[in-house]
Amino acid sequence: MKIYRTFLLLFFVGSFTSHAQYTETLNSNRPGYSQGSFAPGRGVLQFEAGGKFGNDEHELLGTNTDLWGIEYAVRYGVLFEQLEINLMGSFLDQSTSYIVGGSERTDGVRNFETNAIGVKYLVYDPYKKGVERKPNLYSWKANQQFNWRTLIPAVSLYAGANFAFGDNPYLYEGEGKFSPRAAIITQNNWGPWVFVINIIGDKLGQEFPTYSGIFTLTHSFNSKFAMFAEFQGIISDIYSDEIARSGFAYLFHKNLQADISGLLNFKDTPARWQVAAGLSFRFDWHEQDEFLDMGEDQ
Repeated sequence: MKIYRTFLLLFFVGSFTSHAQYTETLNSNRPGYSQGSFAPGRGVLQFEAGGKFGNDEHELLGTNTDLWGIEYAVRYGVLFEQLEINLMGSFLDQSTSYIVGGSERTDGVRNFETNAIGVKYLVYDPYKKGVERKPNLYSWKANQQFNWRTLIPAVSLYAGANFAFGDNPYLYEGEGKFSPRAAIITQNNWGPWVFVINIIGDKLGQEFPTYSGIFTLTHSFNSKFAMFAEFQGIISDIYSDEIARSGFAYLFHKNLQADISGLLNFKDTPARWQVAAGLSFRFDWHEQDEFLDMGEDQ
């Protein structure tokens, strides 16, 4: 029943995506957790960051954890329109309360929860040579038929590495401080709707690798305001979960976006909730417009 209940929530991430590799307005991955297929554009340096706070309550262990943290990403389009290098990470402060011998005890943990540097490359773009679907003057029925070509997504590949330094309490016992991660990223643009899928392998080669799928749907109501819903499934021997996120983003300026979002999961080991808010800002040194020909296949 969990999976049906989850998919009733719409799902997915993003921001204001236009029909081009380089866009005149900022194209942020916030406030969701998935990456879009497209890079920010050659010569574009983009910063995406936000704060979060929430609570994890573990029914079996009897623990209650209050947390706050900062999530950040630095993205840079380099060499080609299709290529992006990025740094993504988070800093997390946790305070966990539990009962020992009839009295309450609280332990705190504070460190970088994640850090990863990676490269993303757009390997296939169905919109680059899109041809406008012209109306059939002789058949009303032909004009009303579903265009199956719109189901073909843009596809990117991501490869990166997790890294940690010092005695990091967020590493499980025996986990190495460096480990590879990889992802397949797809993106469909359907007018005001954008659908993104990320299939991710994380901490590969470690004793407890993590595999996850993120499904993000974004709807732009106008050129400035959008909302998203997202579902993430996580599979690992250390931690598995089903997580739903939703929120809004507002474009104040072509180079500045603000966002707000929330998170809930579907189990009680632990039961989780979080709220978050953030900003995305870019320095646009793109010298040559390289808009892709995005014929509308309607």
